[in-house]
Amino acid sequence: MNGRLSGGVLAAVIAMGASPASVSGSSDAVSHATAYLGGRSIPYTARAGTITLRDETGRSTASMFYTAFTRDGVASLDRPITFFYNGGPGSSSIWLRMGSFAPLRVQSANDKPIPNPPFSLIENRYSLIDTTDLVFVDPPNTGFSRLARSAHPMEFMGVDQDAAAFSQFIHRFLTEQGRWNSPKFLFGESYGTTRTCVLVNLLQQEGVQINGVVLLSPALNWAINLINDDERIGGGDWTFVTYLPTEAATAWYHRKAGTGQTLSAFLNGVEAYAGGQYLHDLAEGSDLDAAQFSSDVAKLHAYLGLPEDYIRRSNLRIPYTRFLQGLLRSQGRMLGRHDARYTSWDLTPVEDDPDWDPTDVSIFGAFVALNMDYLTRTLGYHTSLQYRPIADATQLGAAWDFRHNGVDPPVNAAPDLANAMATNPHLLVFTGMGYYDHATPFFANVYAFNHLGLVPQLRRNLTFGFYPSGHMLYLNPDALAAFRSDLGRWYARALSR
Repeated sequence: MNGRLSGGVLAAVIAMGASPASVSGSSDAVSHATAYLGGRSIPYTARAGTITLRDETGRSTASMFYTAFTRDGVASLDRPITFFYNGGPGSSSIWLRMGSFAPLRVQSANDKPIPNPPFSLIENRYSLIDTTDLVFVDPPNTGFSRLARSAHPMEFMGVDQDAAAFSQFIHRFLTEQGRWNSPKFLFGESYGTTRTCVLVNLLQQEGVQINGVVLLSPALNWAINLINDDERIGGGDWTFVTYLPTEAATAWYHRKAGTGQTLSAFLNGVEAYAGGQYLHDLAEGSDLDAAQFSSDVAKLHAYLGLPEDYIRRSNLRIPYTRFLQGLLRSQGRMLGRHDARYTSWDLTPVEDDPDWDPTDVSIFGAFVALNMDYLTRTLGYHTSLQYRPIADATQLGAAWDFRHNGVDPPVNAAPDLANAMATNPHLLVFTGMGYYDHATPFFANVYAFNHLGLVPQLRRNLTFGFYPSGHMLYLNPDALAAFRSDLGRWYARALSR
């Protein structure tokens, strides 16, 4: 497809909404378009706007920007609605809005850098607009969301503060759009899954019953994946166990291990070893006998494709950052943390932590350009603010407060999810994970879910999907197609309960 927009798909009638100006000083923009899915025409309304948050005195505290896509011609009271948001903390919703299930998406180059502009925004045949209305939300101080001048950053920049802001946003949105009796879903990615666990529990305590939550590349219990190198001294071995299957999958993808095997068959052996012999032998520490040590060296060499001497000198413990730097070192290339299918030339091969992530730099320019073109030119939303795809501590106004319920970090939101599932036995949870994701490795997530303490009846409400992609698994069109198919069945199940 040539150009950025397919002809006629968004030949929209732009009309400025009647909503009052927000903290950002801009009014909502409303437009109308048609999506084409499976041979069907699905007319929908797109709204780009803001909702103003207020404290108990009525003081404006923040303005949260969102883009909503609602199907036309159906009864809104019965129509499902899903709230989407990314992670960080400090990330806008640009990645999910422009890459996943909205009516249009960025045309990615799969495991390669997206070529230079002009970029292409294409019809998304995997959109969920036929199944649910979609609302993509920017957290405070990201995207076009901003704090009021009188607000202090620490009112929002923390685990509990952030969840409270999203709770108020959802309350306000449901009221303003008359959607209180609609089936409701939450969809979070990365830190957005931490947010979701806290948020779904909070919302249900407030009487907002949720039908289902989607956790994409989840981070429930941050203690499982501590990556501080100092943890290797004194017995902090758990991270090496949880990362081993992801590292092995990456070695398989780059043809350094598992030759002649399918990924599934290869990982079956890796996972059994990681949670069994490898875990036991790391726990042995200096008491591990020489013969078993050598056996582990050979096994890790077969699974990871790294030289045996390197594994031996690393004492069987290779932080994933060193693995990403070392697997293709002979080719002068490093691998992406968010998606290890992506590679980049390595200018600092002796460093453990590179200056950039090959995944991020491969997609960033296209996502930013098409996001701005779409919001301003197509949807007609105009503001003097600069869009913040990702906000650092300076832009957020404060370092993130990782305390949760008064407990110091690392964050563990797993009890929140377990509580939400126990108090609402109808709540369904879908978890999507990429095999090549070194930010939130799938083996660690399986462990976290297996330790929620749920009774068998509630465990049946959990559904897992594993895909040949990374953290943003929608960057791989094949993975996106499979994910969409799985979600279609899951939504049908959730709406039948």
